[in-house]
Amino acid sequence: MDIELAYNKALDYLYSFVDYSLKHSSELAKADFNLDRMFALMESLGNPQKKYPIIHVAGTKGKGSVSALCASALKAAGYTAGLYTSPHLLDYCERIQINGEPISHEQLVDLVEEIKPYVAEIEKLTTFEITTALAFMAFAKYGVNAAVFEVGLGGRLDATNIVIPKVSVITSLSYDHMAVLGNTLALIAGEKAGIIKPGVPVVSSPQTDEALEVLERVAKLKNASFTLVGQDTKFELINSSLDGQTLRISSDFRPSTLDLQIPLLGNHQIENAATAYAALKVSGIPITDEQIQKGFSQVQWRARFEVARRDPPVIFDSAHNQDSFAKLSETLQTYFPDQMVYLIFGASEDKNIPGMFAELKPKIRKIIITRADHPRALEMEQIQELAEQAGAESEAIIPVSDALVRALELSSKDGSIVLSAGSMFVTAEVMKEWKVLNESTQLE
Repeated sequence: MDIELAYNKALDYLYSFVDYSLKHSSELAKADFNLDRMFALMESLGNPQKKYPIIHVAGTKGKGSVSALCASALKAAGYTAGLYTSPHLLDYCERIQINGEPISHEQLVDLVEEIKPYVAEIEKLTTFEITTALAFMAFAKYGVNAAVFEVGLGGRLDATNIVIPKVSVITSLSYDHMAVLGNTLALIAGEKAGIIKPGVPVVSSPQTDEALEVLERVAKLKNASFTLVGQDTKFELINSSLDGQTLRISSDFRPSTLDLQIPLLGNHQIENAATAYAALKVSGIPITDEQIQKGFSQVQWRARFEVARRDPPVIFDSAHNQDSFAKLSETLQTYFPDQMVYLIFGASEDKNIPGMFAELKPKIRKIIITRADHPRALEMEQIQELAEQAGAESEAIIPVSDALVRALELSSKDGSIVLSAGSMFVTAEVMKEWKVLNESTQLE
């Protein structure tokens, strides 16, 4: 069978199960999350997740960047490094990467065929659970000898939480998915702290007092050592430009300071790099500071303040809650202090859209509201009402390709920034269309 046809059939199979990422928040809140199905599935597969050391990363924001930094450093250290993240941007196979490359469509097809009889024996498995199992299998099958797993949602009941990792990492906590995780930072922290295992060291990014108190208490109960970035591992920004950033680390892990260069932009990425550094050192996986330096300098993590063009700027970002919009606003102010923004925006129904608009309002010239092809995407009319309430000028345009063309047209007249943010799904479609536009321009 043609590989692309077989690949699409494999995706159809995966999406034939319950996929909570496509469900409305009301359905998500009453979902039957438990780890019994996952434990049973992995047991039947021979527990491939036990065949390599794992770094396990939870958090509201920054967990993808920290995971990517850790995996890049492991690769630079000579490991065959696995990286499991979600959601994907452009291709489903991006979720399961080995040495920075997604597994091939052919490999996914093989893995799906292999898992089918085992899945048939267990009721109520979800798309995410099966995909997580495929990642565990892929890494065992294709020779991975160190892996990083990013939590999908929460932590305590997430499908990845069947591992006994070398280190449990919790990045910056803020308000998101409150229908499932709770509406206080203490409740959210309690869910994230569910990844803490007895005797397994914990590394945490800087946290609010409310969240930190919960994390420290759970770590103490589980007899798990606790490293707090910003306190036990200190960091400072040395310099920053559109070409990247340098930070200086001082910690108990080394007698002198260490400088690290990262291509990722924004102050929050300095914090993420410090967190990833601490996680690698605490993990006990053999790796030198020089290998970490090399890996961090080579990391690739798309749609995180990704400057696709500098003049006039085109930026892809994955910010999708108020806290990440605050960081986005700060980063824009750092690199483009004098320029306004045409914001290409769509969002899921459960997001705090007024909060997002409030954070970016001083920089917004106009919001180009659009809608990705996604069942949880909020209707454009509702977003327009919220833009009006925020005092921001807006227009609604679908499809996403037309929204991008309109934003570029406006930008060409006054040099303002074209920025896509608010929904990973919208940003993914904008990135695809940007590539198409550039290819067609080159052909002319």
